Amino acid sequence: MSPDRDTNVASKTEMSASLAPPSQSFASIPSIVVEPTRGWVSLQLADLWHYRELLYFLVWRDVKVRYKQTILGAAWAIIQPFFTMVVFSLFFGKLAKMPSDGIPYPVFAYAALVPWTFFSSALTQSSNSLVGSANLITKVYFPRLVIPISSALSPLPDFAIAFVVLLGMMVYFGTYPTAAVIFLPLLILLALVTALGAGLWLSALNVKFRDVRYTVPFITQFWMFATPVAYPSSLLPSRWQVLYALNPMVGVVEGFRWALLGAATAPGPMILASALAAVLLLVSGAFYFRRMEKTFADVV
Repeated sequence: MSPDRDTNVASKTEMSASLAPPSQSFASIPSIVVEPTRGWVSLQLADLWHYRELLYFLVWRDVKVRYKQTILGAAWAIIQPFFTMVVFSLFFGKLAKMPSDGIPYPVFAYAALVPWTFFSSALTQSSNSLVGSANLITKVYFPRLVIPISSALSPLPDFAIAFVVLLGMMVYFGTYPTAAVIFLPLLILLALVTALGAGLWLSALNVKFRDVRYTVPFITQFWMFATPVAYPSSLLPSRWQVLYALNPMVGVVEGFRWALLGAATAPGPMILASALAAVLLLVSGAFYFRRMEKTFADVV
């Protein structure tokens, strides 16, 4: 066979390979098929770790978008709890003479408003997170749990700013943290778990029933008055306090006051009841969220 003939045969072979159907030319490339889940599904928490960088970037995006093109910027993290504290101090502290367990009422109220504002922001943002990320959900596959989790984590910088102001107020009023301050990270985690648990329920419901977003402000407002933010839980008889602490934010608020302001006794049973209720809320919310996840892309 001549060299020219060999060249022609090789070129025809290359051309036929280039014109081969995609099923043949890409047969060796592995493919991933994403199928909807059936029945009561597992949480698949390993996927969250695999997409941890996406979680980080979504949190950073939410933080930047919140104060983009604002005049006061991060000062809004202080304005809301501070002026709420002023109103509570005027009406509950001065006019209603609300007891504050021997603590100056402004510090008493602000110590509760700092974790409450974090919880309220995390709950509101996580409950609306799926609807707000509709374009992302319908175009890219990733664990949908990443979206409400990132929305619940994004108010943490605001919490840190407001907490610094709380420390300044404590110095001004001559109140100093106790050794129990080491439990503060666990109390913050408890507030986060509560907000995320409720946010998972509401975000999944909000995809199907859009009027859920109108009920969230009402739920948050009612929840605040069911939590000892403006009043101490000591107003309730002791036999009802553990039952009252089934509201997880009761344990958070009372724990903050105990750790920072030196309450007389540790609210151990209340915090334990609140922690159990928060874990139950989170687990049930996560399973319900995963069960409904297969319908998000079609409905949102």
